[in-house]
Amino acid sequence: MSVKDKYKAVLDLGMKLQVANGDVQEKDGVLTIKGQTRTAYEKNLLWDKIKEIGGESPSDVAADITVATTDYFHKHTVESGDTLSGIAKKYYKNAGQYMKIFEANKNILSNPDVIKPGQELIIPN
Repeated sequence: MSVKDKYKAVLDLGMKLQVANGDVQEKDGVLTIKGQTRTAYEKNLLWDKIKEIGGESPSDVAADITVATTDYFHKHTVESGDTLSGIAKKYYKNAGQYMKIFEANKNILSNPDVIKPGQELIIPN
């Protein structure tokens, strides 16, 4: 199995995330991946997938993934059933961080218990 085949799930995720300026090269058993994600959250998703496949410090992949914006961690469009604590758990792995999201979105939110489907929330760094 080629290294490119081994990391196919990473490449597929990159396509799904619409990584810009993507380049993938395989040479001497090492896969070199370059590209730019929109947010740090998307970059983390790619690194998590790399580590899931290759371990904590894979020697068969070299990734140079940059981020287009560092102003915020990600943007989240509220869906039916979402709560700020659920959103915080998704992005920070800690539901208790929901007030961070509320504070960053006070321009559109007046109560941390009231969010509406379709609202686009900034997930701060």
